[in-house]
Amino acid sequence: MTWTVFGKVRARETDEGIELFIDGLTTQAKYYKPLVYEFFRKEWRGSRPAWGDYAVEIRMEHVGDPPWMDLDNLAKALLDAIKGFVFHDDSQVARLLVERFEGEREQIHIRVYALKR
Repeated sequence: MTWTVFGKVRARETDEGIELFIDGLTTQAKYYKPLVYEFFRKEWRGSRPAWGDYAVEIRMEHVGDPPWMDLDNLAKALLDAIKGFVFHDDSQVARLLVERFEGEREQIHIRVYALKR
């Protein structure tokens, strides 16, 4: 599965759904919304939004001490950015996981997939 890259954002479709990576971290959650939105608007040629229930997993990976960032604000900014490109409405998110952990590089990893019920 081929990666689509635009600036600091890269994404691809997987067998389950869509996977995105955002390189680097900032404590300003509002920074991520236009970054991801512009990626989808200008570069994404993959699947179109669909109806149904979705799971969204957001993992913030940091090096050293965790940044002072409210994960609620981060989740809201990222959900606003992918809404309309992956699913139609926030109400379709039936499962949401937002976590931070120490890793090898500073990045945000997002997985979005349809829940099969």
